[in-house]
Amino acid sequence: MVLLALAIPLSLLAGRVWLDPATTPNAALILAELRLPRAVLALVIGAGLGAAGAAMQGYLRNPLADPGLFGIAPGAALGAVIALYIGATSGLVLPAFALAGAGGAMALLSLIAGRTSNPAHGIALFTLAGMMIASLAGALTALAISLAPNAFAMSSIVTWLMGALTDRSWDDVTMAAPLTLAGILVLWRAGRSLDALTLGEEAARSLGVNPRVLMGMMVLGTGLTVGTGVAVAGIIGFVGLIVPHLVRPLTDKRPSSLIVPSALAGGLLVLVADVVCRILPLVTELRLGIALSLIGAPFFLWLLLRMRRGVA
Repeated sequence: MVLLALAIPLSLLAGRVWLDPATTPNAALILAELRLPRAVLALVIGAGLGAAGAAMQGYLRNPLADPGLFGIAPGAALGAVIALYIGATSGLVLPAFALAGAGGAMALLSLIAGRTSNPAHGIALFTLAGMMIASLAGALTALAISLAPNAFAMSSIVTWLMGALTDRSWDDVTMAAPLTLAGILVLWRAGRSLDALTLGEEAARSLGVNPRVLMGMMVLGTGLTVGTGVAVAGIIGFVGLIVPHLVRPLTDKRPSSLIVPSALAGGLLVLVADVVCRILPLVTELRLGIALSLIGAPFFLWLLLRMRRGVA
């Protein structure tokens, strides 16, 4: 929270042109209509992705789990790509298509993984179903790109998929904030059940955890947080993988204790990354999704190497 208190003013002043409230013309308008909604949206999206990552790692009992791997983010991206393909990009139409895609992926995931008669197989089926949905959505997205009616539509699709907070407004914040906060609340409410799950599925059931209810909470919470983030900013990866590892040593390592700190750290990471994208001396602004992937991929490799040394 201290770091956030330092980063938020920096994000309001930083950019290709640094803002001096005392001398910059129309400084108040720039702050209120451009810089502030962008900063708030970065905090909202990062908080949702961080909380989803912490909850997903606790649910799957796998420190390498990332919420983007389970079909909801690719489903949201597919919905947005369809909107770009048909040219429905005015106002909040594109985010609405993306949310519809996330909702479809959530429904399909619940339909496949929630019908198992053996709760012990639920988590494995959840993982496999999510990977199948992600692969299908990715293939359909690639198909839409290859069949784009013109070069402008193809460029719009590819650019949007890279993820960014450029030109976002208070309308995006108004749509994203309530849905993301609702998703974080659902994941937080599932925290005690996730704690019980660390003892094993049989022990969790003996403690009163209903596997199907918990799965439904995970699908709903992850869908709201991840789907909303994709809807307003495109694909922003690795946040849900990175931040739980950064804050886990500062907690008692229970999933319930990790969700809120991961939400704060996720907001901080996305906010700082967005500032870096704005101030880099490049011809065009670096896309936020690319920047976080450049950070996340080496971090993921480091985790794999550390786990390998631990196994050896």
